[in-house]
Amino acid sequence: MHDNVLLKLILIISPLSLVAIGGAASIYAPLQHQTVDVEQWLSAREFLNMFAVARVTPGPGSMLTTLIGWKAAGLPGALVATLALYTLPCLICYTVAQAWNRYRGTKWHTALERGLAPLGVGFVAAAALALLRLADTGPLAWAVAALVAALLTWIPKLHPLLCLALGGALFVAVHLVFGVS
Repeated sequence: MHDNVLLKLILIISPLSLVAIGGAASIYAPLQHQTVDVEQWLSAREFLNMFAVARVTPGPGSMLTTLIGWKAAGLPGALVATLALYTLPCLICYTVAQAWNRYRGTKWHTALERGLAPLGVGFVAAAALALLRLADTGPLAWAVAALVAALLTWIPKLHPLLCLALGGALFVAVHLVFGVS
């Protein structure tokens, strides 16, 4: 049973690691689908809680996969999930970096570089929408998400903990004044 879960962690996370262009945010939606909807290793609420913990703790946000591995199979699951996320991309990154530097400045290099940016943005946007739908907290959550996105676009160096504090305060204020959550 335990080995089967470890193998499933590898089979789910390794391919996702190959599309995590620009960071782990691009894999949150399919990761949630596989671990909550398909494998049912955790509930939607547990996924959101793990997502929040992974985002506010030091280190990469991709540590969400480590937490999922821990929930699915304990310490071996955490180790396997983490290795599944990082091993293939590290090997590919090393290989691609060699070619990337060798052909820097060529037409195909420039075209590829320009084409990858919007793909990464699309992956991140899809993940954000999936997380908002999953949270199922209504219009206020969508408004706060849009406000945080606008703030971080306007003030890129704004600390995320300040955004968390402001968002939390807004939810508390709306709940106290209007009785709405």
